[in-house]
Amino acid sequence: MRHVVFDLSTSDVTYEAGDSLGVFARKNPELVQAVLDRLGASGEEMVAHDGEALPLRQVLLSKVDIARPSDDCLEFLATRAFNGEEALKLQALARGEGPSELAEADLLDLLLAFPSVMPSLPGLLKSLDRLQPRLYSIASSPKAHPREVHLTVSAVRWDSNDRQRTGIGSCYLADFAKPGDVVPIFVQKSHGFSPPADDSAPAIMVGPGTGIAPFRAFLEEREARGAATGVKGGRNWLFFGDQKRATDFLYEDQIVDWQRRGVLQRLDLAFSRDQAEKIYVQDRMRENAADLWTWLAEGAHFYVCGDAKRMAKDVEDALLQIAVEQGGKSAAEAKAWLDGLAKAGRYQRDVY
Repeated sequence: MRHVVFDLSTSDVTYEAGDSLGVFARKNPELVQAVLDRLGASGEEMVAHDGEALPLRQVLLSKVDIARPSDDCLEFLATRAFNGEEALKLQALARGEGPSELAEADLLDLLLAFPSVMPSLPGLLKSLDRLQPRLYSIASSPKAHPREVHLTVSAVRWDSNDRQRTGIGSCYLADFAKPGDVVPIFVQKSHGFSPPADDSAPAIMVGPGTGIAPFRAFLEEREARGAATGVKGGRNWLFFGDQKRATDFLYEDQIVDWQRRGVLQRLDLAFSRDQAEKIYVQDRMRENAADLWTWLAEGAHFYVCGDAKRMAKDVEDALLQIAVEQGGKSAAEAKAWLDGLAKAGRYQRDVY
């Protein structure tokens, strides 16, 4: 994990707790060099992109997406294959068929797998999609860190087809961006995912792993507003988890200090690999079902941040189960209750 701090002192960027930060990342220079080598290019060639002339290396680094070549790119590469069988395989890939080992291929994979392909630079660049910015939940409150914005970034790395792959945004921030670099960024407003406007309202936050990021911002914000220390009565309950406490308890010192000082009234931890039986945040929710239901009955806002496919669904299932068991609702009534909570702005999710 990397804690990344951007200095905003020379910019006009502003944000609020709950917002996200868009980062215009640059790709792994080694990957770009490997693509240049396969193309027989130096990288200094001037090419047209978005109406301006730029060095080819700069365009591949920061302007076009070479991690997920578009169907247009696959079709273009097929037209530039001098081997008919290779051309047919590329056309099949464009249709979502073709060799399974190339289903997740990046541009370098394709150029190496089909050696007869000799693309023209203008045609290749035109066929590639624009590189999209990477969005990260902001992990700071501007009240606590004036003229700074913080991110919690987990560097994504994996091996495939005898190559190490790296996440474009995460590894740019973890490995390639250096102190003092100017990084293009923008703020994406949350449109509702924010601490309760009512400082007296309780807040329940579920954020395992890097899902802790917005809740660090929430807690800093609520502390700065006097909403979490008894001044205005707002109570905070955090569910956090990861694999091992010794290595994965993100912001441990700050969280423990919040608990010690009463900023955080409840803290439930779930480190899945610290015991024989795996324990997750949804398990901690079920263990504390009665208290959780009481908080919700008293007007608590419920927030979830993290993995959409599994964690967020498991947390929602646990919440529905608690509504049935603690609230005496039928399954249909529990679903209607949760829908009502969301419409009232008291059930908010920042999932990805």
